[in-house]
Amino acid sequence: MVLRREPTARQLRLATELRRLREAAGLSATEAAALLGVGRVQISHIESGLTGVSEQRLRRLASHYACTDSEFIDALVSMAIDRTRGWWEEFRGLLPTSFLDLSELDHHSTFRNEVAILYVPGLLQTKDYARAVFSDRIPELTEEEIELRVRHRLARQEITIPYEVVIHEAALRIRVSDRAVARAQLDRILEVSEADHMTVRVIPFDLDGFTRAGNSMSYVGGPVPKLDTVVRDTPLGTVLIDSEAQLSASRTGFRRVEAASLSPQQSRELIHKLAKEL
Repeated sequence: MVLRREPTARQLRLATELRRLREAAGLSATEAAALLGVGRVQISHIESGLTGVSEQRLRRLASHYACTDSEFIDALVSMAIDRTRGWWEEFRGLLPTSFLDLSELDHHSTFRNEVAILYVPGLLQTKDYARAVFSDRIPELTEEEIELRVRHRLARQEITIPYEVVIHEAALRIRVSDRAVARAQLDRILEVSEADHMTVRVIPFDLDGFTRAGNSMSYVGGPVPKLDTVVRDTPLGTVLIDSEAQLSASRTGFRRVEAASLSPQQSRELIHKLAKEL
């Protein structure tokens, strides 16, 4: 069997979940291979995302691992047999794979919660705002690279899943470009906030006791809670987090930020006020 040269984040997540099930069952890779009737190397390849696994073998493994969560097993099977080639494939070889991984994560998500402190979330950015953000990268990007990133970002915005975003007033006031771009960006947020699947909240500057100013993040819902993902942007790139402890901490963190923010109506009023100031 030909090994994958570069497994996608989705393929690696499946591999990770299968390894976790095996370890929770207290079995070694050698023992799991014996139960499946294959060599240890094949289990290693499956758990590294280098090869796929059939539905039949995945269900046999789950049985050997004493996993009785049928919804979780079915979700893993869907990941294993999925052959989706989405719109993001047109960017393969043109953008870093992390961009494509985000698009695939979006495609399979069931909801999204986001906290943005310094920048307007990418899924809400206008073309000019996105261009300004990408144009300020160090090292500098070529015009072609900037255009590809802007196109990809705008394409990702075609989502209809429940999306709740909490934006700090700082992100609304910081001008990544000129006043016209800033005003158009605020108008864009007001426009999308009216959509049925959207909830926009704002954390005002005058909020007392807000201690989570450095915690921008996106919490992306999977088909089952065990397959949720936290997305964080770092100076070295995008990081996808899937450990249960960190997922739990992120859920708690989002609820706290949400509770501290203004209501959707109060948030729209504040955004209107900021737009008028421009």
